Amino acid sequence: MNESMVIGAAGLEIIKECEGLQTKAYICPAGILTIGYGHTGKDVTKDLVITETQAEDLLRQDVKSAEKTVRTYVKVQLTQGQFDALVSFVFNLGAGNFKSSTLLKKLNANDIAGAADEFLRWNKSGGKVLPGLTKRRERERSCFLS
Repeated sequence: MNESMVIGAAGLEIIKECEGLQTKAYICPAGILTIGYGHTGKDVTKDLVITETQAEDLLRQDVKSAEKTVRTYVKVQLTQGQFDALVSFVFNLGAGNFKSSTLLKKLNANDIAGAADEFLRWNKSGGKVLPGLTKRRERERSCFLS
């Protein structure tokens, strides 16, 4: 895999549209204090307010971790669309879920179609199907196959 690969415009667009921009801290569906485009961490406090520019900066920082996860665990060559989709997936679900996923196992076995179909299985939170996650996974799958 290309060690210098970074997320492209399509991947950032999926993350931004699916996360949505919130300039005031809020509790996400998973019960986590969040701000900007899905930014979480010790720096997020309940009264925090940021600008759109700050949200963009946080997103670019946060995406670096997801990019590193994809570059570390994927052992096959990726297209830009595949990389973008995987970074969005990891950004949303975390490195641990990705590392142990059947999606990664199929991808590293060069089963591209099988890996693409695995995106659609990750549409639940707390055991419930969330329409927003279903839409996100469909977009990621489509980007992955582009």
